[in-house]
Amino acid sequence: QTQLAESGGGMVLPGGSLRLSCAASGSIFIILNMGWYRQTPGKQRELVATITNGGDTTYGDSVKGRFTISRDNAKNSVYLQMNSLKPEDASNYYCTAEGLLVSHRHFEVWGQGTLVTVSS
Repeated sequence: QTQLAESGGGMVLPGGSLRLSCAASGSIFIILNMGWYRQTPGKQRELVATITNGGDTTYGDSVKGRFTISRDNAKNSVYLQMNSLKPEDASNYYCTAEGLLVSHRHFEVWGQGTLVTVSS
């Protein structure tokens, strides 16, 4: 069973930084796309950033210039460096991965979420 394990959430002051990590495990042949989304209760899920196997990235407008997504294909891991955090960045952050299993069946999986709180 393919799973994602997220870490790195926590509380930070406005203007501070956090780094989220997410590692995939299971019978994975290749991970094509990985990404981060966030969702606050009562609000729609919002794109934060995605990255392809080749390193192409996309960012949500609200985080451009402040957040950086990266990945380590050898470790089946994705990271999100968050700088200049604002109170409106506070949310549950979810990791996602999509690719092929060793059986060549497609998979898409989501993590359990990690909470980021930005408050003075």
